[in-house]
Amino acid sequence: MICGVDEAGRGPLCGPVFAAAVVLDPARPISGLNDSKKLGERVRARLADQIRERATAWCVAQASVAEIDAINILQATLLAMRRAVEGLSVAPSQVLVDGLYTPRVNCAAQAVVKGDASVAEISAASILAKTARDALMCDLDARYPQYGLARHKGYPTAAHLAALREHGVIDIYRRSFAPVRRLLSGEPQVWQQRELGGI
Repeated sequence: MICGVDEAGRGPLCGPVFAAAVVLDPARPISGLNDSKKLGERVRARLADQIRERATAWCVAQASVAEIDAINILQATLLAMRRAVEGLSVAPSQVLVDGLYTPRVNCAAQAVVKGDASVAEISAASILAKTARDALMCDLDARYPQYGLARHKGYPTAAHLAALREHGVIDIYRRSFAPVRRLLSGEPQVWQQRELGGI
């Protein structure tokens, strides 16, 4: 009973960080699973539907902006991962996590570097986490269209940074993240040069 775990949304400036846990059913295989970042939006959506329909168990969880700011993005990511594993309808015997770190869970856990491209269960988790977070960004875009969230999904693109300078920081933003923190501290020019310069 292997469970794959992956996250989505560590790098963006706003919104929660998402994590998904998936236990696949060998009797109901899903073809085309891969790292969600290597798949087109339509393919991701189709595969997400198949995962939710065919997996033995799956769960998507998140850690809030307030939690990210309170405990840092790494710890918030691990918290979201733990919530996803604990939310499964079955108890896995092993948890395989994409990356370098594992959350505290009540079974064996192993980190797998680039596991989202090599372990089917992690690929499935990657797809569920990303599609869930992208859907939230589109919902937030409908509420706050001035920030362009549906296009960049909260990542610090030049257009997003410009919109943030123009319209200001609202409560969906991670105040502990450097670009947002610099803007709040009244250093927009320093922030602009550093962020757009790639430093």
